[in-house]
Amino acid sequence: MEIKRSIKPVKYYKAISYLEKRVNQLIHNNTKKELIWFLQHPPTFTGGSSYKNSDILDKSIKIIKSSRGGKITWHGPGQLVCYLAIDLNKRKKDIRYFIKIIEKSIIKTLKEFNIDAAADRKNVGIWHKSKNNINKVAAIGIRIKRWIAYHGFSINISNDLNQYKKIIPCGIKNKGVTNLICIRNQNYKKISITLEKNLIKYLKI
Repeated sequence: MEIKRSIKPVKYYKAISYLEKRVNQLIHNNTKKELIWFLQHPPTFTGGSSYKNSDILDKSIKIIKSSRGGKITWHGPGQLVCYLAIDLNKRKKDIRYFIKIIEKSIIKTLKEFNIDAAADRKNVGIWHKSKNNINKVAAIGIRIKRWIAYHGFSINISNDLNQYKKIIPCGIKNKGVTNLICIRNQNYKKISITLEKNLIKYLKI
């Protein structure tokens, strides 16, 4: 397993190009390592395979079409993105099971930062319940190619939540979006290290 961390923001197209190259290498060359890659993107709106134009509230924004599953989301500074290239031929060939691994890894990580969060079977992602609202704190979007799972997820840490007002995030109208700083104002510098530990743990089960 290769663990990659990018310090500077990586443009979306560049990241996906790198990721798809790794996927093809895994398909055609079994000696290539699987990948867990932590990074941030410059401000970017992306639309997954099932997004609709009606999900765009601000028609002036540019949407980059993505090969991942899901609808529209926003990436930018203060958000941790984790891209994966994982060979499910070596594990259960079960997409839902793989998404559960991601969900468990995020939930366990947030728990270690004293934040309670949960998955939702109807709405993919990780959610935090406050007194009055249920808000998404992490988005998940996966694609499978010959049982290589790729793309990944993002966790909102200190990003600009106003950007989500320009879209219907993930096509969900009746729930909001939050970030970790809004939930609990503390130091999250080591969150990717904790997340890496939990991902590797659950991927081995």
